[in-house]
Amino acid sequence: MKRRTVLSLPVAAMLTAAMARPAAAAPTARRRAAELLGKLTLDEKISLLHQWQPAIPRLGMKAFRTGTEALHGLAWLGKATVFPQAIGLASTWNPALIEQVGSAVGDEVRGLQQERPKGWGLNVWSPTVQLLRDPRWGRNEEGYSEDPHLTGVMSTAYAKGLSGGDPDHLKTAPLVKHYLANNNEVRRDRTSSDIRPRVYKEYEEPAYKAAISADVACGVMTAYNLVNGRPCTVTDLNNSVRTWTDRALLNVTDAWAPNNLPATGSQKYFDTLAEADAAILKAGLDSFTTDDTDPSKTIAAINEALEKGLLEESDIDTAVGHVLDIRDRLGDFDEDGGPYGHIDKSVIDSPAHRKLARRAATEAIVLLKNAGGALPLNAAALRKVAVVGPLADTLYADWYSGELPYKVTPKEGIAERLGAGATVTAYEGVDRIALKNAATGAYITAGGAETALKERAGEPGEAQHFDVFGWGQGVVTLRAAANGKVVGMRDPDGSGPEGNQFFNDQDQPNGWFVSQLFKLEAQDDDTVLLKYSGYEDWFGDSVYLRAREDGTLVLGPAADAGRYTREVVKDGTEEAVAAARAADTAIVVVGSMPFINSRETDDREVMGLAETQAALVKAVLAANPKTVVVVENNYPTTLNWEQEHAPALLWTTHAGQETGNALADVLFGDANPSGRLTQTWYRSEDDLPSILEYDNIKHDRTYQYFTGEVLYPFGHGLSYTTFRYGRPRAVRDGVEVAVTNTGRRAGAEVVQLYTRQRESRVKQPRKKLQAFRKVTLKPGQTRTVTLPLSRDDLAHWDVTRSRWVVERSTYELMVGPSSGDIRGRTTLDVRGETVPPRDLSRVTRAENFDDYDGVRLVDEAKPRGTAVGAEAAGAWLLFDDADLGGGAKRLTAQVAKESSGEGTLEVRLGAPDGKSVGRATVASTGSRYQYAEVTAALSGGTGRQAVYLVLSEGLRLSTFSLR
Repeated sequence: MKRRTVLSLPVAAMLTAAMARPAAAAPTARRRAAELLGKLTLDEKISLLHQWQPAIPRLGMKAFRTGTEALHGLAWLGKATVFPQAIGLASTWNPALIEQVGSAVGDEVRGLQQERPKGWGLNVWSPTVQLLRDPRWGRNEEGYSEDPHLTGVMSTAYAKGLSGGDPDHLKTAPLVKHYLANNNEVRRDRTSSDIRPRVYKEYEEPAYKAAISADVACGVMTAYNLVNGRPCTVTDLNNSVRTWTDRALLNVTDAWAPNNLPATGSQKYFDTLAEADAAILKAGLDSFTTDDTDPSKTIAAINEALEKGLLEESDIDTAVGHVLDIRDRLGDFDEDGGPYGHIDKSVIDSPAHRKLARRAATEAIVLLKNAGGALPLNAAALRKVAVVGPLADTLYADWYSGELPYKVTPKEGIAERLGAGATVTAYEGVDRIALKNAATGAYITAGGAETALKERAGEPGEAQHFDVFGWGQGVVTLRAAANGKVVGMRDPDGSGPEGNQFFNDQDQPNGWFVSQLFKLEAQDDDTVLLKYSGYEDWFGDSVYLRAREDGTLVLGPAADAGRYTREVVKDGTEEAVAAARAADTAIVVVGSMPFINSRETDDREVMGLAETQAALVKAVLAANPKTVVVVENNYPTTLNWEQEHAPALLWTTHAGQETGNALADVLFGDANPSGRLTQTWYRSEDDLPSILEYDNIKHDRTYQYFTGEVLYPFGHGLSYTTFRYGRPRAVRDGVEVAVTNTGRRAGAEVVQLYTRQRESRVKQPRKKLQAFRKVTLKPGQTRTVTLPLSRDDLAHWDVTRSRWVVERSTYELMVGPSSGDIRGRTTLDVRGETVPPRDLSRVTRAENFDDYDGVRLVDEAKPRGTAVGAEAAGAWLLFDDADLGGGAKRLTAQVAKESSGEGTLEVRLGAPDGKSVGRATVASTGSRYQYAEVTAALSGGTGRQAVYLVLSEGLRLSTFSLR
C-alpha cells in the first residue's frame, strides 16, 4: 500500500531545502578596491575593461587577465592533470568527489602564479552549466546534465573546489558559462533561442543560479546566441544574474562576441561598436573578451561612447569596481598573494592528483548492460585477451583539455592489471591502404614534419602506407605508417605559405580549424577521389587533392582531382577478428575522436557509432561471444544493436590520463561501477525535434517530458551487486527510504528522488529529480537514506501572476536507481493554492501565454523586454481559463508592425478558429520597436473561457487587456 501524507503549508515550510540560499554576504566592495578605484584615472579605468588588463605600476597593480580554461583540468598551458570531461565528472553523481577535483584544478591554476605565463590568470572560465537538453549539441562534453538540479549540484561542487569555498579569499574566481540557453552550434551567433517564462524559471535559470547564489562562482560569461531576439551579450544581467547574490560579480563576454553586435558583425544589432560596447556595460558586463590581446578597439569604442553621451563615467566605475573587487578577493593586491600565494608548480600532476584522476575516471564509468554476469572478468582465468578497436591503445585530448602528462591506454591498463601471466594484444581494427594514381601509377607518399605529401613513382612500401580511421558519415583520418603521424593541412585558414599543402606531422587531429579530415569518394571506375573535409569555409565544400607537376599534393576542384586506386595492404577487421577468435575474451573499444565527432562549432547530425566501428563490433562479437564492448565518447549514442547483442556494455567519457587503469579497475571488479547517465539515451534521432527548438514543455524534451521508449533512461547505470528498496515515507525533512545491498559485493547506489504533480492548471513534468544521494553499502548492509525535499521544490512558475506557486494537489514521491526504474512510491497531499482564473482585465504580457503556434519570442526593445512576433498568418496565443465575467467590452493592445500595410489582432474563444468576439486593425508603425495602442470592441464573451489571440503575419504584441 502507498503511504498518503497530508502536508499543510506550515509543516511543508519546515522541510529542508535541497539548495538553500546562503546567508547575506559580506559587502560587495572591499575598502581597498574602492580606494584603488578612486585613485585611477579615467584612461586607466577604461584599460581595465579589456580581457588583457595592463599593469599600473604607480599603484602597484600587476597585469591581470580574465579567462584561464579549467573545464576538467588546467588547459592550454602545458602538461597538467587531465580529469574526465565534464559530462564524465557529472556521471559520478558524487558532488564531494567533484569538489575535490575542482580543488585540485584550482591548485594547479595557482601553481603557475610565480611564473604568470601568457594565457594564465586566476579568473577561470568554468564550469559550463548549459543544460544538455539535446544530445546532438556539439559541446555536449562540456556540460553536466539535461537536468537543472543535477547540473546545479555538480557545478556548485566544482566551483566550490575551484574557489576554495571562502568567498572573501578566493583560490580562483570561477564563472559559469554560457548565459543563456546556448545548446546549438549551428549558426550559434545568429540563432535565437525562444525561452518562455516557465522554461526560463523552471529549467534554464536554476542551472546558472546555483553556484552564484551559493557564493562559489563569481560571475557569468554570456553566450554567442540570441534569446528571444536579443543577443546574450547585451541581455540584462542587472535584473537577473546580479540579483542572485549580494556580492560583486565579474561578468565577461565570450571571445570576439562584442564584434558580432555592430553593423559590420553577424548580428547587426547596433550601428556602431561604440553603441554596442555601451550597451554591453549597461547590461551588466564588466570585461570585453575580444580582439585577442589588442584592447585598442575596445578603448576607442568606450571613449567614443563617453563622448557621445552613451555612457557616463559612473558606468565605467561600476564595471571596474567589480573587476577590482574580484582581484582583491583573489589576493592580487597582496604582496604574498593571499592565503593561496604559497602554492607552486609542484602541485601540477602530483601523486595525489594522479590518484584523484584515477578515482574520478573510475567513478565516471557507467555499466549499461551486463547479461548473465559477463562482468566482472575473472583475471585468474584469462591467458589471452584481445583489446581491439580504434581507441584500444590510444587516448585523445579535446579542445578544452590540458596536455596529458602521461597516458594509460585501455590496452596498457588491462595489461598492467593482468601482469605477466597473460598475453594482451591490441589491434585497432582499421585498414592499412596505399593510394595509387590510376592515371600515372604514382603513389601518395608520406612526407613528415619538413616535407609535404607527394605522389612518387615506384613500388609501394611503408612510406606509401596509411591507416584509415573511420569517424562516421564517410569522414576518415589518415595516419602515415612511416612515422605514426596524422595527415593534415597546415594553416587551414590560408594564413601561411603552406596552407594548401599536406603533411603527416600531427599526433592527433587538433586545432580550431580541424584540417585532418578526408572522405574517400567512390567513383564508377572503382577509383576514389580524396576529398578534403576539414574546415571548409575557406575553400568551399567541394575541394579535392590533386598533384602539382612536382607531385606535391594540394587542393583543387573536383575536375582536377586525382583518381586513386585503393589498395588494401592490411584488412583491419580481419586482423581484429582473428585476434578475438584466438583470445579467451575480447574487449572492443570504440567511440569518438573529440576534435571530430561533436565539438565546439560542430553539432552531430547522427547519433550512432561510426559505420566502420559498428561493423567491427558485429564482426568481433561473431568471432568471440565473450566480448565486452566499451564505448568511449562524450554523448548519448543510439546503441540499439549493441544493446540487443553484446553481453556487456560499458560507457565512459574521454576520461583523461588514467582512462586505462580506470577501465581495468571496473572490468576486473577491483571497482564496482557506480556511474549513472546524466542524459536520456534515445533510440533514434527521430525522437528529437529540431535542435533549435528550446521549449522543453511543448516539445516533450528530456526525461521530464519525453513520452517515447528510450534506450537508457536518465539516471541509468548498473552495478555488480543488487539493491533492494524499502517503502519510502515522507518525513519532516524530506523522504526516507531504506536501501539494502542484497548482493555479495560492496557497491555504491545512487538513490534518486523524483516527484510528479498529479493535478495542475498546466502541463507538468512526468518526473522531476528533486534530490539524490550516493551511498556505499557492504553486502547485507541496510542504510536509511534521507532525501531532502522542501515545499519550494514543488513549486512551478505561474504565468498568470508571474510568481512561484505550489498548487493544491497530490504529489507522487518516487525513489529508485533511475528515472526509468522506480522502486518505491508514496504520495503527498499538499494544501497549496488553487490558481484563480486569469484576470485579463489587467494589463497582461503577451509572453505569459499558455500555448501558442506560429509565433516567435522577440525583443520588445533593445535594452530589455520580450514580445511575441507572428511568423505566419493565423498565428495564435492561448490564455487559458480566463474569467471574462459578465462580458469584456474592449480589447486594448500594444502592437508593433514594421512592414507596410494593415494587419489584424483578433480575439476568439475556445479554439484558434472558434467564435470571434472582436478584431482590431493594426496599421504599420514603421519599426519593430515602435509600438502603438490599438483597440477593438468586443461582444459575445462571458464567464470562464479559453481566450485565443490570433495575429496576422508580421505583428509584434507586447501587452494587452480585455475589459
